[in-house]
Amino acid sequence: MREPLLKLRKVSKHFGGLYAVNGVDLDISSGSIWGLVGPNGSGKSTLFNTILGLYQPDEGSIYFSGRRINNMPPHQTYGLGLVKGFQVPKLFQALSVLDNMLMAGRNHRGDSFIHSLLFRNSWQEQEVEMADRAMELLELLEIAHLAAAPAGELSGGQRKLLEIGKGLMASPTLLLLDEPVAGVNPKLGRRIFEKLADLCDKGLSLFIIEHRLELLFDFAHRVYVMDKGKILIEGAPKDVVKNALFYEVYLGG
Repeated sequence: MREPLLKLRKVSKHFGGLYAVNGVDLDISSGSIWGLVGPNGSGKSTLFNTILGLYQPDEGSIYFSGRRINNMPPHQTYGLGLVKGFQVPKLFQALSVLDNMLMAGRNHRGDSFIHSLLFRNSWQEQEVEMADRAMELLELLEIAHLAAAPAGELSGGQRKLLEIGKGLMASPTLLLLDEPVAGVNPKLGRRIFEKLADLCDKGLSLFIIEHRLELLFDFAHRVYVMDKGKILIEGAPKDVVKNALFYEVYLGG
């Protein structure tokens, strides 16, 4: 069997005596969409932040592309292609939408002192390519008309779209999205998921927290159900919704 792209084994994170994540095992394979659902306070966002390196796990091991990443800071996991789109967008308010996109790109040649002095043509060509890529993504997310607008002037839904765009701009191998279509109207939310699914078909892997279950379950290949820091159910969406435990833990049935 092929090694999972992301693998967690017995991962826990506690704050004082409270285990926000408690002994989690999960595998995320390449080229697929995985969902993570559960009631508020179940540990989903803490799990994402632990995977990304914003929190260090208190127990267990995390592997990405076969490499143990437990003690890596977020900028190093980002450099490996493990990228997160935040639930509350992290934007440079005074910069334009396009500049926010460009800031999210990885491996800027112009950041290197040697490249900036000796290989000007190389990094300038890259800057043009990155700008073209940014505009393509903004078109995909239907906010290209706002490219010159300051990010601080965007509506809540537009900020969410820009946060998704920043994640995609990093050319991730695995993109973690925390409620990517919260605050976005249902029709546009579905179009965004359709476009993410197209990118998944081209090799992108996605791990998504989303409370709009009807939307997530239409696109996810597999779903994890989390409650009280633990993974209780894993399976295809059609099987998860047939499981009585799903309603007990998620809907309080």
